[in-house]
Amino acid sequence: MNIKINGKNETAAKESLSIAELLVINKVDMPDMVTVELNGTILDRNQYKTFFLKEGDAVEFLYFMGGGQEQDFQTKAVHGGYIGGDQFWPGTMPIYETAAFACETAEEMADIFSGRKYGYIYSRTGNPTVTAFEQKLNALDNGRGAVATASGMAAITSILLALTESGDEIAASGGLFGGTILLFKDVLKKYGVNARYAKSQARSDFEDVVNDKTRAIYVETIGNPKLDIPDLESLSELGKKYNIPVIADATLSTPYLLDAKKFGVDIAVYSTTKYITGSGTAVGGAFVDLGNFDWKGTKSTAIKKASARFRDLAFLAVSRKQIVQNTGSCTAPFHAYLQNMGLETLSLRVERHSTNAQKLAEFLEKHPSVKTVSYPGLPGNQYHEIAKKQFNGLYSGLLTFTLDNREKCFNFINRLKLVKKMTNFGDAKTLVIHPLSTIYADCTAEEAQNAGVTDDLIRVSVGLEGIKDIIADFEHALQ
Repeated sequence: MNIKINGKNETAAKESLSIAELLVINKVDMPDMVTVELNGTILDRNQYKTFFLKEGDAVEFLYFMGGGQEQDFQTKAVHGGYIGGDQFWPGTMPIYETAAFACETAEEMADIFSGRKYGYIYSRTGNPTVTAFEQKLNALDNGRGAVATASGMAAITSILLALTESGDEIAASGGLFGGTILLFKDVLKKYGVNARYAKSQARSDFEDVVNDKTRAIYVETIGNPKLDIPDLESLSELGKKYNIPVIADATLSTPYLLDAKKFGVDIAVYSTTKYITGSGTAVGGAFVDLGNFDWKGTKSTAIKKASARFRDLAFLAVSRKQIVQNTGSCTAPFHAYLQNMGLETLSLRVERHSTNAQKLAEFLEKHPSVKTVSYPGLPGNQYHEIAKKQFNGLYSGLLTFTLDNREKCFNFINRLKLVKKMTNFGDAKTLVIHPLSTIYADCTAEEAQNAGVTDDLIRVSVGLEGIKDIIADFEHALQ
């Protein structure tokens, strides 16, 4: 039987040959991660064992770093991503700190560039250490594929540049992180993409800002610092009604607290700088196509064009190849190594962050100097029930509280001894910040108000220290 494989005419030894057998016979690198294109159409993975080739078929092997494993979360966190196989068989993924990779032949280089052969050319377009991190994160989210970027903001930008063009709009939650608001206002708007903000997390308020120009619904799974929580299942139903993907910034919830795919989210995005890295050692970002959206019917022009060839992988193809690679917003191998290590202990750390935050919130709620406390783990919190439904019985490590005024906030912050005055969150250390004078300094008063940021607000990222020591430091500073 004569068939064409990656553009070359070959003769198969068998007259009846399945796709799965072909992968074995041709010794295809990393078969669990390869995507097969047959006569111009990408096959679903569950067809590999049952689909048999016929005379004259043309097969292409494409690599998009998709797939996941059906294992326990913590097992995937420890073992996922790294395949192994080099001459030394190291116990953990090495850091491939190199700008470029050599090929043995010109033909091999051409095949890798075209995606017909698995391999690496240049670290801006792909690096083994980065791939291992992407694979592990994708496995934890049970996604279609993941893409790592230089920062959380780079991840958000890459997603929206892939989905939109001039004249398009985004329907967004009002209580977004200040950097995201500025991205929408100072960058995307300059190129003709407008963000329209829902008045609340209610589905009806999102529907009010959705129209024929809307290309995405954008929310945070836990607002930073508003700590408001959308009903993801309800918003996913809205997205399906209008054929619009739902993007959820899941930085605060992480893949451990939230099974975003289960609740209908289409794309999960993370600032991996935070809980995923774990100790504030590296800046990074990533996004995962969760496999819920049918990209063949998308309203986004570039992805619709790409879907003719790449079908369900169209979003990954456009976001990775057209946006991340061409803008140079890739992550560094060393940062991917640190984030890959962070995933191994993510569940353990998030549990400790959450239990510490719960106890600190309960302490602050009873303190006479504290006006209000916002933490979804408190039974009286307005988002407690939806948080209980969506998260893994925990409520993450961020909380906010208010004092009488800015002066008292600054006095409190200055009196802290153990707790650090830093802008990050998700660090092993407990951190505090006054959001209005820092993160929201470049936002308008209306934008800050919509995000729940007032002059008397303090944001706390609760760390991994002993909770008695954290509370003692707060008790001293509140005197």
